[in-house]
Amino acid sequence: MQTHSPAGSAPGLSWARVCKECGQQHDGLESHLYEYQDDVDDELVCHICLQPLIRPMDTPCGHTYCFHCLSNFLKEQDFCPVDRQRLQLHQCRPSSLLVRNLLDKLTVMCPHNTECQQQMQRCELQPHLHNRCPVFRRLREEAEKRKRPSWNELKGRKSDGESSGDAKHSASLSRNPTRDQPEPGLINPAYEESEDDNTPLRSSLVAEANVVELFREEPEEELGLRIVGGKDTPLGNIVIQEIVRDSLAARDGRLAPGDHILEVNDISLASVPHARAMAVLRLPSLLKLTVMQEKGFKTREPRSDHHPSSSTASQPSHSPHGNTTSNHNPGTVLQVTLMKSQRSEPLGIKLIRKSDESGVFILDLLSGGLAAKDGKLRNNDKVLAINGHDLRHGTPESAAQIIQGSEVRVNFVVMRPAETQEEGGSSRGRRPEPQYFRRRSTYMKDPPGGFSSQEKTVSLKKEPRLSLGITIAGGRDCRSRLPVYITSVQPVGCLHRDGTIKRGDVLLSINGVDLTQLTYSEAVSVLKAQTAQSQVVLRVIQTLSDDSEEDIESASKDDLDPLEELRDDTLNWTPLWTRWLGLPSHMHWCRDIVLQKTNNESWGFSIVGGYEESHGQQPFFIKTIVPGTPAHFDGRLKCGDEIVAVNGATTVGMNNSSLIPMLKLQKNKVTLTVVSWPGSLV
Repeated sequence: MQTHSPAGSAPGLSWARVCKECGQQHDGLESHLYEYQDDVDDELVCHICLQPLIRPMDTPCGHTYCFHCLSNFLKEQDFCPVDRQRLQLHQCRPSSLLVRNLLDKLTVMCPHNTECQQQMQRCELQPHLHNRCPVFRRLREEAEKRKRPSWNELKGRKSDGESSGDAKHSASLSRNPTRDQPEPGLINPAYEESEDDNTPLRSSLVAEANVVELFREEPEEELGLRIVGGKDTPLGNIVIQEIVRDSLAARDGRLAPGDHILEVNDISLASVPHARAMAVLRLPSLLKLTVMQEKGFKTREPRSDHHPSSSTASQPSHSPHGNTTSNHNPGTVLQVTLMKSQRSEPLGIKLIRKSDESGVFILDLLSGGLAAKDGKLRNNDKVLAINGHDLRHGTPESAAQIIQGSEVRVNFVVMRPAETQEEGGSSRGRRPEPQYFRRRSTYMKDPPGGFSSQEKTVSLKKEPRLSLGITIAGGRDCRSRLPVYITSVQPVGCLHRDGTIKRGDVLLSINGVDLTQLTYSEAVSVLKAQTAQSQVVLRVIQTLSDDSEEDIESASKDDLDPLEELRDDTLNWTPLWTRWLGLPSHMHWCRDIVLQKTNNESWGFSIVGGYEESHGQQPFFIKTIVPGTPAHFDGRLKCGDEIVAVNGATTVGMNNSSLIPMLKLQKNKVTLTVVSWPGSLV
């Protein structure tokens, strides 16, 4: 069987309407379209659409269909299309790896074959489109050059009168009531321009609403997103804090830290608590996310005349972010352009990833290679972008694809670690100074409204060999410097029979020995030694919230099968982000983040919180980090981080009108003391 889809590069083709995966124009709910060049075995053809399978799903009765085809069919029917046996989608499973590999290897032609006659395996089409196809590149460049609406225009836009390409996005925004009016307590030092701004090309922010589909091949597969926010928190919106490296979301590449998730499978997340949003994001199989994505500041031409000014995300400054070699300086952002004599010429760069930091790093410059001869790039430079592609959370493989698909000019944006002199005078890049590491916080404050904590004490008499029956995680040596907390209470231990200690409780002490500042291994040693006693007194702290996550999670389990419920009780359990918000401040660890700049550009973040008459005193949280700004390139500040001090002055008691001037007065350098909790993993 040989199949052909409609040829690409048709008149009227636009970046907004073209599919970013297959390159064709089709509705978001329809399957991708490909132009197959060879006969396809009937065993690899879907019995619904009669095309080669895409995301193949096997039914219990032995038939295979495209995921989209089958899910759409079962919305109206409850049986298999071939033998009409009773069938529900959750009974189906992804096809074997062998079948998926056979489908990936089918030969297809670039859909824009009027100008690009390249043939490749189906799995190679998407990288070809994004890195090598001239038509796809031209569509993207034309879209970037068009004038895009400002943040405020986008918030208030209605779907009436929209072009067909943007109607879907505008409709989704108009259904979100939180974006139709200003949010109380929202401070935007990142967005404001002073009258004496020395960067005249900067203008208002650009943000876009996009739809991203993620498909779990296994129901229990993690998306690889860390989530913060929710209507029960000062952030309000659901925000991506971090993309986990090598995860499903990281491989997909379209989501980024700071994206606001507006909808999931047409379920609005505009006014739901954090735990409810997590339950929705954990739905199996296909997830269709509508996200608001910051694109940075748009630029304006000095003379606009009668033509709309072009707009692009702001590029990093050509000047370093500060010329000092202060211990606080995270590094210098540089732009380097390499010119190849011909497209196929190698650059002579070895790229790697690091175990302790996300992103792509230069391991070595090959002697005699183009990069080594140029002399501007160095070992240990962190690659932030190549030819405009954001690689802060990228992989060496994706970077190599971009380089291979580039023309003769390759533009690098790199961060060079601040040089620190070590023994022998050698410089080996940034070594985190003591201020960089998290330390015990001395800033006393109340938790956000709706969050609190209570201490619990359990006194037990037990046999010396009898286990407490708990498992723990955390420790001040873990990445987030968390206190030690309980991940499970086993039914065989004495604490389970008592019933006071719960999963998620934070350990304070055992038999008077303080556990709050210990590493994981230290805590394990202390617990083993003390549980050998016949008398055990255990003190823990439990965080509370008005929207109890246990109630929400248990309610959401009504829609899950028993196997899913059992999976939630495994030792891989981690607390939701909201669990940490109720901890008293003496349990917090903080760190200093020093941002530097050389002109009146924005620091690059927005804040929500402060004193309000309706809510009282609320902590200040980072809500948005803007691409192309000092906060963005520094990379340490995250959405959901709580600012407890600015230049050593506590933010407790401050309101908007007192914090804004403090941030604006810092012309070249600002020190933010932040408390950062890991986002909820989904």
